[in-house]
Amino acid sequence: MSADPPAPVSVTRLLEDARQGDDLARDRLFRAVYTELETIARRHMRNERANHTLEPAALVNEVALRLLGAEPLGFQNRTHFLSAASLAMRRVLVDHARARHAVKRDGGIQVTLHDVVEGRQTDVVDAIALDQALDRLAQAEPRWAQVVEMRFLLGLEVSEVAEVLGVSEPTIKRDWRFARAWLARELQLTGPAEGGNEGPAHGE
Repeated sequence: MSADPPAPVSVTRLLEDARQGDDLARDRLFRAVYTELETIARRHMRNERANHTLEPAALVNEVALRLLGAEPLGFQNRTHFLSAASLAMRRVLVDHARARHAVKRDGGIQVTLHDVVEGRQTDVVDAIALDQALDRLAQAEPRWAQVVEMRFLLGLEVSEVAEVLGVSEPTIKRDWRFARAWLARELQLTGPAEGGNEGPAHGE
C-alpha cells in the first residue's frame, strides 16, 4: 500500500519560514496561493477593456514579484498576504489606467459595482475614481474599507471577514451595507442606495 501524500503546509507556516530566511518557502508560498491570486486578479480585471496590456496571470506575477521579493516579508497569515496582494493589484491597474489616461481620455479601466452596490447592475465607474473613493473611505472608516476589500475583491464570506477583523457577523453586515451606501454617494451613482443616510456602525 502506498503512503498517503504529505499534508499541505499552511500558508501561515510558509510565511513564517520565509521570514526566517528560507528562500524555497517563497517559491512554495507562490505555488500555494497562485490559484487564489489569479481569482483575485480576475475579480479586479473582469470589466476592463478587451485589449488591456495585462492578463490576469501577468498581474499575478508582477504583484508576486513585488510582495515576495520584499525584505523583510512581513505578512502574518494567508488573509493578510492576500489582502496586500489585492491592494497591490489595484495600485498596478490604476497606474496603468493613469498612463493610458495621459494619452487617451477614456482612461481604459472600468469597474461594474453590482457586487458592491445592490440595485445598480448597470453602473460602471472609472477604476481611478473607485480607487480614490476607496482611499477616502479607508481614511474616514478604515474597517468599512477592509470589509469592501475582503468581500468584493477577496470574495470572503461574512463569517470569514468577521473572524479576521474580530467582530460579530451582524457588525460586518452593517459595515458592508454602510460602505456600499457611502461609495454610492461618493461616486454619485443614481437610484436609492441601500442603507440610506444611516450613520457609522462603530463597535459591537
